[in-house]
Amino acid sequence: MRTSLGIDRARSAISWNDSPDIPFDRAVNPYRGCEHGCIYCYARPSHAWLDLSPGLDFESRLFYKPDLPRLLREELAAGSYRPAPMTVGSITDVYQPVESEQGLTRRVVELLVECRHPFVIVTKSALVERDLDLIGEAAEAGIVQVAITITTLDPELARRMEPRAATPGRRLRTLERLSRHGVPTRVMVAPIVPVLTDHELERLLAAGREAGATGACYVLLRLPKEVSPLFRQWLTEVAPGAFDHVMNRLREAHGGRDYDSRFGHRMRGSGVYADLIAQRFRLACRRLALADRPHSLRLDLFRPPTRSGQLSLL
Repeated sequence: MRTSLGIDRARSAISWNDSPDIPFDRAVNPYRGCEHGCIYCYARPSHAWLDLSPGLDFESRLFYKPDLPRLLREELAAGSYRPAPMTVGSITDVYQPVESEQGLTRRVVELLVECRHPFVIVTKSALVERDLDLIGEAAEAGIVQVAITITTLDPELARRMEPRAATPGRRLRTLERLSRHGVPTRVMVAPIVPVLTDHELERLLAAGREAGATGACYVLLRLPKEVSPLFRQWLTEVAPGAFDHVMNRLREAHGGRDYDSRFGHRMRGSGVYADLIAQRFRLACRRLALADRPHSLRLDLFRPPTRSGQLSLL
């Protein structure tokens, strides 16, 4: 599959949200689309806004934001800006392969470290290790946490669900290396796929803890808009015998539908099955001494950066 790269002329760097389901209100996303090709990715419908396919186009027609570091500097330098933890990578993986060439994520991290702005990185890529010099400095200052997403420990299933992402073993080694360098880390079990991966929950959390993670979180499979037919087709091809079982469990957790988009329901679901997953997660975190809430990051060190082209008076 040939990958193309276009320019996204963003007007602002920070994406704001007021969702009660997620522990942050701001994020930066250097890229649109993602080469990892995860069949379950909830961000796929964003490509439909560009009149492109949420299927193959999402994986192969990528866009990058060359002005993002400059725009972010301007927004952080504004007199009205007040710091709070910023997520680096809320829509697509900021360390997907194209980052090796573009380096936009590294420039964003450089700026956040420069002005001591707290941030959280979410990734399933080993490329995050490239920036250990910056992330390590941020860890010493108490302004960073890295969440590594692991969906399954089965390499064959991972290859089918996440065809161009790092293997589960490679992600665990990344988690271990980050932790060894003093970086606060979380293992993010996402998504939990009924029947296919839900039985792995405790083993995934234990593997993350053994690799050095001090926190954990999970998300139940989400199938918004065009993701539902894409996932259904994939499931028919990969595990046809489990199709009804998977979808029945998922609909049970989403009020009889493939997806319930309401706040308070979309990330974890509701009902007997969803409650059982939540209980298993809580018990495992307690047993493994894994924090089920985000690591506390310092806000008091923030110093606004100088604006682009402006010299400091100090």
